Amino acid sequence: MAMEVILMIVWGVAAAGLAWYAASVAREVTYVTLADGRRQERSLPLTFKLLLPFVGNLDRLVSRPSFAKDVAKYESMLVSGGYEGLLNGREFVALRILSPIAMGLLWCVVIFFMGAAFPGSLFVSLRLQLCIMGVVLLALQPTMWLKDAVKKRHLSIMKALPFVLDVLTLSVEAGMDFISALQRNCESRKLDPLNEELLRMTKEIQVGSSRKVALKSMADRVKQPDLKSVAYALIQADELGVSIGSILRIQSEQLRERRFDRAEKLANEAPTKMLGPLMLCIFPAVFIILLGPVIAQAMKGQLF
Repeated sequence: MAMEVILMIVWGVAAAGLAWYAASVAREVTYVTLADGRRQERSLPLTFKLLLPFVGNLDRLVSRPSFAKDVAKYESMLVSGGYEGLLNGREFVALRILSPIAMGLLWCVVIFFMGAAFPGSLFVSLRLQLCIMGVVLLALQPTMWLKDAVKKRHLSIMKALPFVLDVLTLSVEAGMDFISALQRNCESRKLDPLNEELLRMTKEIQVGSSRKVALKSMADRVKQPDLKSVAYALIQADELGVSIGSILRIQSEQLRERRFDRAEKLANEAPTKMLGPLMLCIFPAVFIILLGPVIAQAMKGQLF
């Protein structure tokens, strides 16, 4: 009896310590440093914040040549998602390894103690299934989070790009040079993902990079199709000596046409996407409303 009490006290202290650590880590705010020195907040999942202090223990493992391809892949995705300087490829690969091991073990312990009050073969099987599902989800969660972050950043750039091109077109056609127009645009607009990338490009040009190199670097870094198309069109305009104002106007019109085509495609896909909820929710509800009273009367006739 005394041993059970001691074990309960130990587990209670451990749980309280873990909860305190998780709460203190959750309150921490993470930042990235922009090209002009400003700090911009970037949110990380709680599991990442909990495990980041321990990723250094796996540095030798993830530095092996067998992980080089994954490290390069996730390094590129982190840069595209706007997390450069906050996470690197090796840290992310280490998080992918630690997440199902450390957090999966914690999940299994919680499931075990929650299920201890419900003995029986059925609940043992259910606990095992929950443990396996939790470990699998924790293994997939880092990659899913990163893909979603890149997708959201690309969507924000895609939405803002046509308006920015219109402003740049008006500025260039009014007599302002391209770099001054970019700087004026960055100063007047709010700090969104597109503005961050344009700000970085202008800083690279100011420190000595050519416009061609800065544009190509931005396109390769972000990997957003519309932005890449605009960057390479401007590079080609520089090489051929074509007016930048006309190129910007053409690119703006093309981006708006692509946006309209995407919206039309999504509108055409809507009826197909609605078919699933219709079959799963509305048809069963109609079936229950229409045939429910008939089935109830039939059951009453059989019972009485």
